[in-house]
Amino acid sequence: MGHVPLLDELAVVAALAVAVAVILSRLKLPTVAGLLLAGALLGPRGFRITASVESIEVLAEIGVVLLLFTIGLEFSLARLRHIFRQVVIGGVLQVGLTALAAGSIALALAEPPGRAVFYGFVFALSSTAIVLRALAERRELDAPHGRFIVGALIFQDLLVVPMVLIVPLLGATGNTGDATVGILIAIAQATVVVVATVAVARYVVPTVLGWVDASRSREVFLLAILGICIGTAWLTSLAGLSLALGAFLGGMVVADTEYGHRAMGDILPLRDAFVSLFFVSLGMLFDIRVVLTQPVLVGLLLVGFVLGKGLLATLAALAMRFPARVAWLAGVGLAQFGEFGFVLTRLAQTSGVIDDAAANPLLAAGIGSMFLTPLLVRVAPHITAGERLLAPLERLIGVQSIDEADQGDAALDGHVVIIGFGLAGRFAARTLHSCGLPFVVLDLNADNVRQGKHLGLPVYYGDATSLEALQHAHLDSARLVVLLMNDPQASQRVVDTLARAAPDVPVLVRTRYLLERDMFLALGARDVVAEEVESAVEIISRILRAMEVPRNVIEAGISGVRAETQTTERRHTAPRRRLGEMHGLEELKIDSALVLAGSRASGASAVGLQMRSTTGALMVGVRRRGELLQNPDPTMPFEVGDVVYLVGTADALATAMPLFDRAASAAREGPDPGVSLPTRG
Repeated sequence: MGHVPLLDELAVVAALAVAVAVILSRLKLPTVAGLLLAGALLGPRGFRITASVESIEVLAEIGVVLLLFTIGLEFSLARLRHIFRQVVIGGVLQVGLTALAAGSIALALAEPPGRAVFYGFVFALSSTAIVLRALAERRELDAPHGRFIVGALIFQDLLVVPMVLIVPLLGATGNTGDATVGILIAIAQATVVVVATVAVARYVVPTVLGWVDASRSREVFLLAILGICIGTAWLTSLAGLSLALGAFLGGMVVADTEYGHRAMGDILPLRDAFVSLFFVSLGMLFDIRVVLTQPVLVGLLLVGFVLGKGLLATLAALAMRFPARVAWLAGVGLAQFGEFGFVLTRLAQTSGVIDDAAANPLLAAGIGSMFLTPLLVRVAPHITAGERLLAPLERLIGVQSIDEADQGDAALDGHVVIIGFGLAGRFAARTLHSCGLPFVVLDLNADNVRQGKHLGLPVYYGDATSLEALQHAHLDSARLVVLLMNDPQASQRVVDTLARAAPDVPVLVRTRYLLERDMFLALGARDVVAEEVESAVEIISRILRAMEVPRNVIEAGISGVRAETQTTERRHTAPRRRLGEMHGLEELKIDSALVLAGSRASGASAVGLQMRSTTGALMVGVRRRGELLQNPDPTMPFEVGDVVYLVGTADALATAMPLFDRAASAAREGPDPGVSLPTRG
């Protein structure tokens, strides 16, 4: 076999990318940073190991298509309706402020309007891949700053589509009216494509995927998904739109079907491979010579990405009444160049919006900001200077509303302070409310606070890491503090603050991992409940019950687990199985018999009838005048109208039934009119 084009270079790219990524992972840096660095070393501006940069960029374009397709898979039409309310405010503020500031600065520097708009677009976008991975690794996706960042990133991803439509028109020559008409035509084309996509999603794709799924072949299903992905991208390109738009719409088409999750699972490995090439190709764009020859310009652009953009994102979070710490962390998380910024930059170059002289410093600064992001995200929670600087602005905006508790609950004493109003916080608050016990709740999620107010509960918007907020919650007179936050870093700071401010108030902490228990106890917590232990106990209990292990053995095993981990204040209860679910008792049946007048059972007892010894049936209950008698006395005489519940084999029950019937002469007369037959329900 002859030489396969690109094979040797792909092998070198893969080998070096793996090596660099592994080395950086030892330094706790993300894989994306290693891929960017590998590209910089491999590219024409590095060691020039790879010559076919253009060919690798073609493969990288496939990575972009697959990336946008998977983003579309995550944003079905139904989910977009729910996301709108949650992310539009934060997204509009962050993107709007950043784009307006960047565009205004470009205009002030005498840049053409089209280029100023482009700079606004590029600076408004952040790196979804890097930031989401960093938040997931630190378990901060559900933290307040994590929710704000995710919301902003979702809004940015949605704006990529119109940005891709608009950027090529910014470099069009001619008057402004022609450009405006072109933009309107592009938007009209996009609208037609979106409407057609919705129609296809509703009526065509589910049927086609149903036929494919009937083949029971994973390979065929994967080919069908790839066909939808590449096919929609190709069709939109024929309509004059971008490949990225087509891929995104293709993902949304599949997401609205029952096969969305399966499609995501099958295509993820393929996407990750091509997206890795995408990041390597981005690294190849890094030119160290640009940094050496234009250090001031690159430095200013880098400062704009990290400091300027981060400050604007912080202001956006403060405007949404997030406290200083959340706003600070949100600003750090969004302060970098985005992977789609590279796409827009390449598109702007090919469209004549910017030239290489303008693009190269922008890309160099952008790649530098992406390298810095993992480090900044790691150290930001430990830097309090940013929060202190934002504190005056926080008070000016009036972020914290826990001071309302001073007005409505001025007599709070001996109460419980709950920090966090998620699922656990809601259950705790509802339980305390039903018991008539005093409590107050602090939370940083505005939606949770509104929900609590709607339920009539004392839930307030406040940052529990702030001593001022804790004082408004009457911490000194509290009987207990219950910490139910999803941000582990913030939880540590809260426990430390509580230990210093009110060392005599016990603190109960809910944490995710048992390894964190000793750390919280050392900080001053009185007790710690680890989620993984409680879930393990419940899983073990259900496993043993499913295997029909005796209850006392289950309780002994659970006690052993708790002895090794953490104690509990409640008695463990394993789910009980029904009689028909016990595999050792398949032959036993349960049935009921009505005591009729004139029967042998009328006026007699189970002992007198020798029912157990003569028939083999066991009496387990009696319903008398609508009341169930559990564990009835076997010497108790039966009354006419009693319903007796018996357990035994089919033969034993058949033998016992004549005891409750009338004598043969009376059986033909029918039932006693004074006896009502039992009914179900």
